[in-house]
Amino acid sequence: MTGAMVSTPRKSPHTDGMIAIHERLPRRFNPRRQRGMAIGTISPLLLFACLAWLSPTSANPVTTEHVTARLVAERTEMAPGETVDLALVLEIEPGWHTYWRNPGDSGDSPRVSWSLPEGVEVGPLRWTRPELIPVGPLANYGYSGRAVHLFALSLPEDWPIGEPVRIRADADWLVCEAHCIPESGTFGLTVATALGPGPIDPAQAEVFASARGDLADGTIEGAVLRTEAAGLSLDIPADLLPAGLDEAWFFAGSWGLIEHAAAQSWRLVDGDLRIQLTAGPAAAQVDPEGLLVVSDRQGGVRSYEVAAVRGPPLLEGDAQRSISLPLALVFALLGGLILNLMPCVFPILAMKALSLVKGLAGEGPGAARARVLHGVAYTAGVLVFFAALAGLLLALRSGGAAVGWGFQLQYPPFVVLMAYVFLVIGLSLSGAITVGRRLMSLGGTRSGGGTLGAFGTGALAALVAAPCTAPFMGAALGYAVTLTWPPALAIMLTLGFGLALPFLLLSLVPQLARWLPKPGPWMETLKQVLAFPMFAAAAWLVWVLSVQTGPRGVASVLAGSVLVAFALWLRERAQHLRPGQRRLALAMLLATLGGAAYLGVATVRLSAPAQSLGAETGRQLPSEPYSPERLAAARAELRPVFVNMTAAWCITCLVNERVALDTAGVKGLFSAADVLYLKGDWTNRDPAITRYLAEYERNGVPLYVFYPVNGEPKVLPQILTEDIVQGAVRQGPMASSRSH
Repeated sequence: MTGAMVSTPRKSPHTDGMIAIHERLPRRFNPRRQRGMAIGTISPLLLFACLAWLSPTSANPVTTEHVTARLVAERTEMAPGETVDLALVLEIEPGWHTYWRNPGDSGDSPRVSWSLPEGVEVGPLRWTRPELIPVGPLANYGYSGRAVHLFALSLPEDWPIGEPVRIRADADWLVCEAHCIPESGTFGLTVATALGPGPIDPAQAEVFASARGDLADGTIEGAVLRTEAAGLSLDIPADLLPAGLDEAWFFAGSWGLIEHAAAQSWRLVDGDLRIQLTAGPAAAQVDPEGLLVVSDRQGGVRSYEVAAVRGPPLLEGDAQRSISLPLALVFALLGGLILNLMPCVFPILAMKALSLVKGLAGEGPGAARARVLHGVAYTAGVLVFFAALAGLLLALRSGGAAVGWGFQLQYPPFVVLMAYVFLVIGLSLSGAITVGRRLMSLGGTRSGGGTLGAFGTGALAALVAAPCTAPFMGAALGYAVTLTWPPALAIMLTLGFGLALPFLLLSLVPQLARWLPKPGPWMETLKQVLAFPMFAAAAWLVWVLSVQTGPRGVASVLAGSVLVAFALWLRERAQHLRPGQRRLALAMLLATLGGAAYLGVATVRLSAPAQSLGAETGRQLPSEPYSPERLAAARAELRPVFVNMTAAWCITCLVNERVALDTAGVKGLFSAADVLYLKGDWTNRDPAITRYLAEYERNGVPLYVFYPVNGEPKVLPQILTEDIVQGAVRQGPMASSRSH
């Protein structure tokens, strides 16, 4: 191989979005023309230029401010009809980088134009795999250290043997650190020709071997990109991928398909590698293609071109392979039935039982009619609330909000409102006040108070049950949010119907009602006793608010509770005052309630100091806060991981932690197996946790996932026992058996 080069740095035309642009670099060789210059002066210059172009010796590379670039051929000679690889090699100053074909959030990819003899062809640039280069909150795709861009040089069959191939290439590239500089060079290269292919140039062998190792190992067909509530889901057939995947990352081939800096999570699902992505601003317009880079546990790294097709805007993953709409409806019904037994619903169960005892008493047509009306009204209250909540949830998700089941309790003013409601109900049950005879009567048989009371009781039961997740319910809800509105609402209403079904059956079937105790004086005592679960529920909500908003939120809700109690006292006193005094008392009552409402709404501006939920509850099992990066790092270390997605307002979560996780046995086992315990606190909104829940087809907490050292993640039941947790950990290899 022979070659020569002339360096002529130029300003690149591809500089949109640059932070700063340096001045044009001075030309290395730029003789000034002068009128009247003697031929004797020009001739040596022309001769020098010709010799520089035709010289059989290698030339120096182009050296710019931050890059040393050279154009080289792999072989010293080539034969007619043969193809030889060329490489544009950019040696980049430490701390600086150049760009891939999709530069990411900013930058520009290199461009090369060729001047070739007739019949000679150079193929397109073959891109080696890039690296992810974080730049503040953004990210670029590019190269640091060294970038090698390969091209195929093809010689026609009729090329005269012995005649060298002279090539000229004009290259532009952008090199960036905190700011970006467009750089360029003009390269000349001469390749000798012979009867047969020449040997590989030993000086360039490592460059080409390393670059070929960084090329894609082929193209994977059959990939599907789908839009879902949590973003994008890319399913890639895994049969061509190496066994024992350790890491996977998808580099979008075009700007706008995904958010380049967003975290990516992956898992193997029924023979597919599923990658959860965050949709970019042009996700629906650009081609769904790019480069998949994977590594195995032995440290091998491979890449594959992925040309995906767009699937329907429904999640076609685990939920749809294992659940259909009829099965989802069955799961929703079962989940609603079990929801009656969940700890988070227990306070309202007492009210329902008392309502049944009073409302279902009596015989004859009038009592039977009242019984039926009572059950239907209660069911209507449950369904109306579930319909409103489901409609709001679906509307928020369709607008792009990362919300899930129980989202209303992530809003501090709603928690304050619920605390007020439980306080009022407790005061009413205890006999301290008399409020809501017609609306919240606990079971009178008259058509007015009884029916409205049953409706209100049903709505309140649904209100308290909404944050909870029962067995079967998680899969049904996770499937529902991927559907269009009509079937999604059908699933959520079926869940509400399951919650109301036991009460409805008791009211419709007299034989079942006979199993209930007969009314008597004991009911008044029971009613007063049941006030204390209501007070306990109010205290629990105050604690939830303390996790969300800190001490100032607690002060607000306590002050608001005093104002609510004072307003209720004014209401009782106003009934015994003269008309003028009554109007004044009612005005004071409204002002007092307004103050309580203001204190509740004001909590939206408060936030608690950063701390984990585990530390707040005094939990013994050591944990770290969940983040996708921490989970990925632990998996890369071949460390077993137990993920607990929880929330302070989820009583089921707190009970599970107390009885199944915060035990000496589990603590000792986690320590012996070196299990990393990651805890995701969903008390306040957290899009990262919402995305994680969506990965496992869940729309609410709790969610427990165990990642063994080797093997697939295992989702544990939503009702935990210590034996279930220990069994899951013991089934996976212990940390001591890891190989590094």
